[in-house]
Amino acid sequence: MPAPFSSPLLDALAGRVVVADGAMGTALQAHDLTLDDFGGLEGCNEILNVTRPDVVRGIHRGYLEAGADAVETNTFGANLANLAEYGIADRIAELAEAGARLARETADEFATREHPRFVLGSVGPGTKLPTLGHAPFAALRDAYVEEVRGLLAGGVDAVIVETTQDILQTKASILAAHRAMAAEGRRVPVIASITVETTGTMLLGTEVGAALTALEPLGVDVIGLNCATGPDEMSEHLRTLSRQARIPLSVMPNAGLPELGPDGAVYPLSPDGLAEALSGFVTEFGVGLVGGCCGTTDEHIRRLTAAVRELE
Repeated sequence: MPAPFSSPLLDALAGRVVVADGAMGTALQAHDLTLDDFGGLEGCNEILNVTRPDVVRGIHRGYLEAGADAVETNTFGANLANLAEYGIADRIAELAEAGARLARETADEFATREHPRFVLGSVGPGTKLPTLGHAPFAALRDAYVEEVRGLLAGGVDAVIVETTQDILQTKASILAAHRAMAAEGRRVPVIASITVETTGTMLLGTEVGAALTALEPLGVDVIGLNCATGPDEMSEHLRTLSRQARIPLSVMPNAGLPELGPDGAVYPLSPDGLAEALSGFVTEFGVGLVGGCCGTTDEHIRRLTAAVRELE
């Protein structure tokens, strides 16, 4: 395992609980965006970094005003699998850098010496699982290199490889992050955040202990869980990580298990419910980076920030 290094984010995690948002996708869905807003590429959230930067900035600003220490870039789908579906795979680096710059500039508006604000460069899994032969490992890895180089150029403080469902895809993302950092001559922490389904394993059957064994030696600086479920379903998986991991832990659950409503998925967990659950994860399992994924609103972040402010 590569030797640990110091960074402002890791230094912060050593001394206090860091609160991050991870709900850009569902936050964008709450806006009444038109096909023109998407530049004709309906549903391509990453194109909004150049067509509607005001909307993306507004979402970042809402979370920062609520007290978030860190915001995630609007780059979850800036990868080969997603952008190739829109015929714009050649714009991976451009859209990643644009998303990083929006988050960086907005975070810097709120940052003070006493309360720095961090930008996490979001690297999502895409829709192609290499273990199932959907796409070549090397092709996915090389496209992730372009994405992370764009994120680094835009000024991120860390790279978060998140919502990973396939260990081979996760490995491609992490290796790409290290290659990109070597190419750019800049090192930032790498956060690996896997997704464990209600079945108790990742989508392709990997349990959390096996995922830790596979990923920790790749040079990740923080490991944790996000998406798919609410906090209740993550408790035992976090217990395993807390006993076995040698690096800091993160957790960003959905605001409860999604329920189907008349307008799509609804996330039922209240702001107080999320704050109470994650406070328990901090005190019981030593989780240092907490936040919310799908369905997390500004109010969820506000209550969470207040709840963990005095916790170590």
